[in-house]
Amino acid sequence: MFEYMDAIRKQLGLLEDKNKEELEKVSKLIGDAIMDDKLIHVLGTGHSHMIGLELFIRAGTLANVNTILDSTVTTADGAIRSSKLERISGIADVLWEEQAIENGDLVIVISNSGRNALPIEFAMRAKKEGHTVVVLTSLEQSKKYPSRHSSSKKLYELGDIVLDNCVPAGDGLLEVNGIQTGAPSTISGMALLHTAVTEGMKIAAKNGAKLPVYASQNIDGYSNSELYEKYQGRIKHM
Repeated sequence: MFEYMDAIRKQLGLLEDKNKEELEKVSKLIGDAIMDDKLIHVLGTGHSHMIGLELFIRAGTLANVNTILDSTVTTADGAIRSSKLERISGIADVLWEEQAIENGDLVIVISNSGRNALPIEFAMRAKKEGHTVVVLTSLEQSKKYPSRHSSSKKLYELGDIVLDNCVPAGDGLLEVNGIQTGAPSTISGMALLHTAVTEGMKIAAKNGAKLPVYASQNIDGYSNSELYEKYQGRIKHM
């Protein structure tokens, strides 16, 4: 009945088909992070920050996730401003040094276009520091347009594992009066990461790990105090 919902159902099937092997690899990394008490650091710029926010301190998600929510990467202080800041070289190092990123932590970088300086340089810094880097991007869009970074690199070229959100260039599944619309990138990104996280939980649980998962604060009889205390100081925006 609704064209967008039909398109999203097809999109979810495409995501699974295109990313099966990559999802298995990322799930293993997340399972290892749980078992080894390591953090999962997530950076997304512009609207991509919402994908990281989806994993951050909410019911049913892992507590060992540090999503980077500085105003430079969100639209909180102005959408146009954040778009400009994303293209400026040097900001990634500032953000990196403000996080408590330790050896063995996993780094996930999200950018639909994968062409701007901030996510590219954050991935570069992570690689330099010896971290495994998971990239979530649109391969179609990223390969279609040139990098805006001085290295000429694009984000997908820096990932140890690349999750493809299978989003067409322009981020729209529909066309209305000749105008591309019906953005799928946020839903696609969230679906991919929730899949990897829940599969990672299953791996850790099978190996006897206690899962650090937040309960809903709106259900009586549950408390997250133990998790808050455990990760206080390790997660900047807690």
